[in-house]
This record gives sequence, structure tokens and C-alpha cells, in this order.
Amino acid sequence: VILGADGAPRQAGRRPAAARPGVQQVESQQRFVELVGALPLVSVDLVLVRGGCEILFGLRTNRPAQGSWFVPGGRILKDERRADALTRVARRELGIDDIHALAPSFLGPFEHFYPDCFAGDIGVTTHYVVLAHRIDVPADFDVQGIDDQHESLRWWPIAEATASADVHRYTRDYLPLLG
Repeated sequence: VILGADGAPRQAGRRPAAARPGVQQVESQQRFVELVGALPLVSVDLVLVRGGCEILFGLRTNRPAQGSWFVPGGRILKDERRADALTRVARRELGIDDIHALAPSFLGPFEHFYPDCFAGDIGVTTHYVVLAHRIDVPADFDVQGIDDQHESLRWWPIAEATASADVHRYTRDYLPLLG
């Protein structure tokens, strides 16, 4: 019997899973798939309204809602306050360092149901409880860039977004509240 550094028995020539590159990541991804299949995720959406007439969308590169124009957003992490999630998502997805200086207002809770999950179409659905926030910005406001969640970002006239099938239906649910 060979003992590892932690005192646990292991096979000769085989490092424990935590010491093998990528194994821990795969195991945690598998665990997250199990959690997504069993529980709803709580998330925040950032509904940026520019000059009262345009809304910011990102073309999603990841599942769920891959290939759709959607408002920026993301899940709230364990032990993370909603305000901190807004800050993290705004910084990571939009390059906005202080979203709270823009005075986000709560639009309300929404539910989003998807037939797939972040890991693909593997028979696991995704259920989000979304806490949507409206952020009004001046007509000349622009965002710094995009992240790996979006192929591109675009300001859409609200009336055009309401009529567009390219805008995800869950995002279109926000539009009547913006008038």
C-alpha cells in the first residue's frame, strides 16, 4: 500500500484526482450538472436602457439561450449578495466597474426554463429564478467590450427589439416594463 501526502492509500504511479490536472475541474463540472438538474439557479439580469429608447443585448455564445440576443446577466454565487453579483456581472460582462453608481432599480422576479444546460443538450434542463434590474444610462453611454459569454454586444431600439424573433422571448418579457 502506498500512502499519498494526505495519508490516504493510492495506487502506485497514480496521483490523487485533486493532483491530476483537469480531473478536479471535470468532477466539479459533473457535480454542477447534477445540481442544475435538481435545483433552480438564482441569477441577476442587467437591463441597460440607453437614453430611454435603446436596450443593450449580447449575442450569447454559451448554453442555455446560445445564439440568442439576451440582456447581460449571470447566476448568483453561494454566499454572494445580490448587489455583489450585480457588480461582478457588470464588471465581467460589460467592463462597468461601479454598476451601483448607475442606480439599478429592481424590475422584479422572473422565471426562465430551458430544455438544455451549460453542458449541452444532455437531457438536463435549466430553471432560473431571475432577479432583473433596470439600469438607465445616458444616450451617449457605451460599454467597454465583450467577454466570453457574448459574440457581440448591440444597442437595439426598444420597439425593434419587441418585434424581433432574434431577441430571446425571456428578454422580450422585460420590454413592456421599460415604457
